[in-house]
Amino acid sequence: MTALDNLHIYDIAVIGGGINGCGIARDAAGRGAKVLLLEANDLASGTSSASSKLIHGGLRYLEHYEFGLVREALGERERLWGIAPHVIWPMRFVLPYVDGLRPRWLLRLGLFLYDHIGGRRKLPATLSIALRDHPAGKPLKSEFQKAFVYSDCWADDARLVVLNARDAANRGADIRTRSRVTGFAREGDGWRVDAGGKRYRARALVNAAGPGVLDVLEAGHVEDDSRMRLVRGSHIVVAALFDHLFAYFFQLPDGRIFFAIPYEEDFTLIGTTDADHAGSLEDVRASEEEIAYLCEGASRFFEKAITPDDVVWSYAGVRPLIDDGSDKPEAATRGYRLELSDASRGAPLLNVFGGKLTVYRHLGEEAVDMLATRQEFPHPDAWTGDEPLPGGNFAQDGASALIGQLAGRTPFLDQRTHTRLVHAYGTTALEIFAGADSLAECGIDFGHGLTQREVDHLVANEWAVTVDDVLWRRTKLGLRLDPKQVDALDTYLKGRADTG
Repeated sequence: MTALDNLHIYDIAVIGGGINGCGIARDAAGRGAKVLLLEANDLASGTSSASSKLIHGGLRYLEHYEFGLVREALGERERLWGIAPHVIWPMRFVLPYVDGLRPRWLLRLGLFLYDHIGGRRKLPATLSIALRDHPAGKPLKSEFQKAFVYSDCWADDARLVVLNARDAANRGADIRTRSRVTGFAREGDGWRVDAGGKRYRARALVNAAGPGVLDVLEAGHVEDDSRMRLVRGSHIVVAALFDHLFAYFFQLPDGRIFFAIPYEEDFTLIGTTDADHAGSLEDVRASEEEIAYLCEGASRFFEKAITPDDVVWSYAGVRPLIDDGSDKPEAATRGYRLELSDASRGAPLLNVFGGKLTVYRHLGEEAVDMLATRQEFPHPDAWTGDEPLPGGNFAQDGASALIGQLAGRTPFLDQRTHTRLVHAYGTTALEIFAGADSLAECGIDFGHGLTQREVDHLVANEWAVTVDDVLWRRTKLGLRLDPKQVDALDTYLKGRADTG
């Protein structure tokens, strides 16, 4: 074969169904490219569903002089909130002053920079507070007297990934989950890619496999001298430690920081750790040591002592960081690097090294701009910064009104479910339940507001296959359903798969 068959050729094949891969696929599809995305497991099944769930500039990165990264991330913060107000919204963070650690003037300087270098427009500015007079002070030990309150955004990371994939598919992309790439090679003026027992061809190849980026290169026998540092970040979830909507940013004597974030109404999310990771990427878990570390850290600040017995769920993800020679994992750069193969080597290969959730859209735009130097797209202009993600076509402050609208149409669902549905699907929730006048018309009731109608939507439109896909990535109802309810869902999904 000396030339590619135009009837069976993609312009771009993207390997990796995490946030970067799906963001690149969305951007390219919107520019008119024929896009194929290949994911070995489920969308967001790795690092992209195991983050701290924040769209943030990274206040602590200022300590490591990563001003460019912080500026880029802060610039993306309100932009992402604007295109996905259902899965991203503002959150205020309380940073207590701890005597003997970072001096107050340094914290104030860092927060001043944080407020001013990233183009903040709608998010509130930093304030100084007395904890004894503030709701956020009530669950904390009395030794903590003063704090700063600053702004960032919260995000449902896994849903953000799925929404990017859904929008890419809406624009013509071919999304193939459960399609592990087993090999690829340049063939004629393009690439041959073997994945999931099938063979595909594409003019350009993007390796966005996250922590598996070097493994993918090895599968294609591509030599590359890049070095990655795989750093595991672990989190724990406990019953709610406070009843307000503020999150906390805590400092520890070892120089590290961690967050305590209100989560899924009844819980508190605590994390993260930074530990060099060795071994398999297939089953990444929080270690007993990491869980104990987070419990001890939280117990330094909250009146209520937290022990590993209080942990109702834990998770961990491996961050693919560029190895910059830092002594400590937490000091390694969170920046990214895009490497496009030289034209003299034939069909383009673009490798994505590093990156973080907050800058995925900008990374995707830059990646497609680079590919555009090697092939023409029907619509060459960048576009993703203004176009809402599916379900996000409502005002940034319009979630409450949308919840009320959904409640008016589906009074048979409870208010908690109305809130969950809007924050998962946005305006698409109205479409999912269109025509349903009773709970009975929604099919099987699996519990806690999860119905057959919603599950069928996830299978048909969001590539959900297994119980974990539904309960831990498309929703977080795994925190609520009991074993009998989980078994019922599993039986339904398997029966649906068997009948095609």
